[in-house]
Amino acid sequence: MAIAELERPAGTAADWTVPQNWSRYTAVEHATWDRLFARQARMLPGRVVPEFLAGLDILRLSRPGIPDFAELSERLMAATGWRVVAVPGLIPDEIFFDHLANRRFVAGNFIRAPEQLDYLREPDVFHDIFGHVPLLADPVFADYMEAYGRGGRRAAGLGAIEKLARLYWYTVEFGLIRAGDDLRIYGAGIVSSFGESTFALDDPSPHRLGFDLKRLMRTKYRIDDYQQSYFVIDSFHDLLRQTLETDFTPLYEEVGREPAIEVETILPGDKVYTRGTQAHARGPSHRAGPVSGEGRGSDL
Repeated sequence: MAIAELERPAGTAADWTVPQNWSRYTAVEHATWDRLFARQARMLPGRVVPEFLAGLDILRLSRPGIPDFAELSERLMAATGWRVVAVPGLIPDEIFFDHLANRRFVAGNFIRAPEQLDYLREPDVFHDIFGHVPLLADPVFADYMEAYGRGGRRAAGLGAIEKLARLYWYTVEFGLIRAGDDLRIYGAGIVSSFGESTFALDDPSPHRLGFDLKRLMRTKYRIDDYQQSYFVIDSFHDLLRQTLETDFTPLYEEVGREPAIEVETILPGDKVYTRGTQAHARGPSHRAGPVSGEGRGSDL
């Protein structure tokens, strides 16, 4: 659905927020959260950045059941000045960017059905809260997300949302980070996915390439399966620095004059951590899930 066709659902505020209605969650829905949380909590130590695990503790996300956004926001505000607001699903790009620029993270107030544990196209409360919110308790990553929101508002005025969306996809959703001689995961689309938490680091199929802002913004991405390429940042500090120091207007113009890069491509100038076999992408097609188009706007 194109952005112009999105209509604000009845009962939604002007900024597209809705009440979480925490009391309406059923025992089955809380149990689904607990099941998803338990298997990711077992999987992630040693694989995810320590800032993510610290965020789980700071925000007390290990408590049973779907978190109450009001209580979660109190703890998050105390840590970095962010809060969580509920939305019904996809929202327009400009609304999404405005929330981020004002340190409000939008999260779906619904959770997947038990039979959807391993694949969900639209991001639900588990992807949004477990996947994204722990890193918002880290001051540097929290600043990056605010900067992205401010940049998104500028990109909308320049007709460059598609290019900026690739930055979000390959960092916030599916980013890897260097940890000495090893790699760790931090992207929400990975940390909230049981299968991709292993695939992103261990499988021989995907490329793992050094972060380059211009290259990344030219690179297509998969929304229906595991990623064919992951980009590796040096640190959250460096990611924030590049975001704040880059003049994106001429960068958008430069990227717009060059062709998009296919997801399986390795360029001569790429820093290659792993040259993948691409065997997964060439094998029988299947959905890997949970996959999130993320951003909330349909172009993201």
